[in-house]
Amino acid sequence: MKTQSIAAKTGVGAVELAVTDGDRALRFYRDYVGLEPLDSEGPEIRLGAAGRELVVLYPDAERPVVPRTSGLYHLAIVVPDRRELARVVARLGHMRWDQYPTDHVMTKANYLWDPDGNGIEIYTESPEDGTMGFANGTFATYDKEGRPRSGRDPIDLEELFSHLREDDRLDEPMPAGTKMGHIHLHVADVEDALRFYHDLVGFDVMGHVPGVGFVSAGGYHHHVGLNTWAGEGAPPAPAGSAGLRRYTIELPAKGDLNDVVERLEHGGVEVVEEADGLAAADPSANRVLFRVA
Repeated sequence: MKTQSIAAKTGVGAVELAVTDGDRALRFYRDYVGLEPLDSEGPEIRLGAAGRELVVLYPDAERPVVPRTSGLYHLAIVVPDRRELARVVARLGHMRWDQYPTDHVMTKANYLWDPDGNGIEIYTESPEDGTMGFANGTFATYDKEGRPRSGRDPIDLEELFSHLREDDRLDEPMPAGTKMGHIHLHVADVEDALRFYHDLVGFDVMGHVPGVGFVSAGGYHHHVGLNTWAGEGAPPAPAGSAGLRRYTIELPAKGDLNDVVERLEHGGVEVVEEADGLAAADPSANRVLFRVA
């Protein structure tokens, strides 16, 4: 039986994280990452760009991220262009925060960790430079001339910074058009994760090699990345740890949401109603909120 694909306009919404120190995390996501605080009625700290909620922080963790567990590998915020990525890289450099600007050819990405060890990617799309995908059991990357590339080279910072203007301020927050591009998860078993995300949720498999799977809607390179880099069979993090609380998959219409819920329940997955949508846990105990965008 062919799996029904999830609606093509599906995307990733806000990612919710537990942190140990709310004030410190707020300063980091506001001053270093470039998100703006949004109104919140509870103890949680909501941040976003141009009013779009992207990250929600719960300052109730008792310890930082515990390694070798399932959960967040990184959340991935996509900015509209190279100028905005350059602003982030320059700001982090000015503030002397560890970062790893990486050229994936079809995207330009920057990797960093928050003070508790939650992984973050900030990237911009650059398909005009080439492609990155899977072939012969591994990643395959080619530039626009068709020459093979590693896909993990450092970004040409001179070229990147050429997109900044002389009067650009480094402390400008992330602009309109910024959104959550994808999420990448540590899982206990990629095959089990694919049965959940592909067979039941309905994402299309964009690539699958030992220990790694990428799934997406509408032909995007990936909305959810899955890996066993924290170890095959990695257990969920112990209670009280910083890390992923929940992340959001946003569907374009109520009928699309109902289709996903029906497939999950038919597959024996418990779906619970929550104030802002319908939630379930993947086989590695990563919680997902499904809602209409």
